[in-house]
Amino acid sequence: MSLSAHSDSASLSRVVVLLVDDQPMIGEAVRRICATQPGIEFHFCSDSTKAVETAVRLEPTVILQDLVMPEIDGLDLVLHYRTHEATRLVPLIVLSSKEEPATKAEAFARGANDYLVKLPDPIEIIARIRYHSRGYRALLERNEAFRQLKSELDQAGDYVQSLLPSTLTAPDLTVRGAFIPSAQLGGDFFGWRELSSDHLAIFLIDVCGHGVGPALLSVSVSNALHASGISADDLLRPGEVMTRLNAAFPMTHHRGMYFTGWYGVLHRPTRTMVWAGAGHPPVMVTRANGDYLELDSLGAPVGIIEGNDYEESSVQLESGDRLFLYSDGIVEIELPDGTVWGHSDFQLFARSDALKAADPIARMLEFTRGMQGCEQYADDVSIVELTLPFR
Repeated sequence: MSLSAHSDSASLSRVVVLLVDDQPMIGEAVRRICATQPGIEFHFCSDSTKAVETAVRLEPTVILQDLVMPEIDGLDLVLHYRTHEATRLVPLIVLSSKEEPATKAEAFARGANDYLVKLPDPIEIIARIRYHSRGYRALLERNEAFRQLKSELDQAGDYVQSLLPSTLTAPDLTVRGAFIPSAQLGGDFFGWRELSSDHLAIFLIDVCGHGVGPALLSVSVSNALHASGISADDLLRPGEVMTRLNAAFPMTHHRGMYFTGWYGVLHRPTRTMVWAGAGHPPVMVTRANGDYLELDSLGAPVGIIEGNDYEESSVQLESGDRLFLYSDGIVEIELPDGTVWGHSDFQLFARSDALKAADPIARMLEFTRGMQGCEQYADDVSIVELTLPFR
């Protein structure tokens, strides 16, 4: 059977082979084998001290590495390839003069992909060269696709960030927020809006799932709250707002996506907060005297139950109160040991530590990032703080 009978359209893509061996006769033998095959570009390096340099320059799709070489041992070269950024992913086929289980195990431990006793049958060596080259090309394509996706998600995250409101500072209140998108980008969005000189609306929504789809849905919901889709009178009634959103965004019309949310309206002269929630974490209120309140979110997530009506609740806020509205990305933290730091843990930390800090938002982010051991959260994190100064 001829070697060419094993080739197909995928294997005809460019294959670059680098053989590193101190024996020219081995180099010539492998060169002749590769010369019988279309699409294979062969290169030979007999100097072990120049092996990595040559690989970086040639960008091979597979490296054939002899084990016994002067100057630098073949097993050490395997480590050198794996520690160099340009060659760390290139497939390595180790060539040995004999089958030795201990040597084979060490080669794999150092990063080799394959092990052959030289010289193998031409059919076998070509098959392995093509197999590893195809895998490497596919890996590069996946990495590039992921890079492009990451770039698009970063751009989407920047877009969402650009739509968020800037800090509102007034004599009777201050509102500020923080948004940290996850690597995959989620569906968090928050905002505040002065409905009149006496009324301030504040909201946060969290669409299920990750990616551009949930992010775009969250922006659509925000547009509905800011545009004329809901009347000015209805925007003053949080229960009606949630009911209208539930009717406008059924999950059956949005690829199964639903969202949790909290929408409140503060009457500034009396400091009365009226709110309605939809399956969202409760809002925390800390008082100057040390008391602590929770404004529960009792309604079902928006989009799940058709025709659902949402009830309103109210609370009398006081001078010195600080209200914190947040998404579940800050309360569901996966720890390095695999366990999850949940909502009850977050509430305990907030009451005993974060809410007493000069900058509670910064303290929440610092602490949770330290717990998980990295800066990037698994889900979007959004926090809004409303402060009522003494008067």
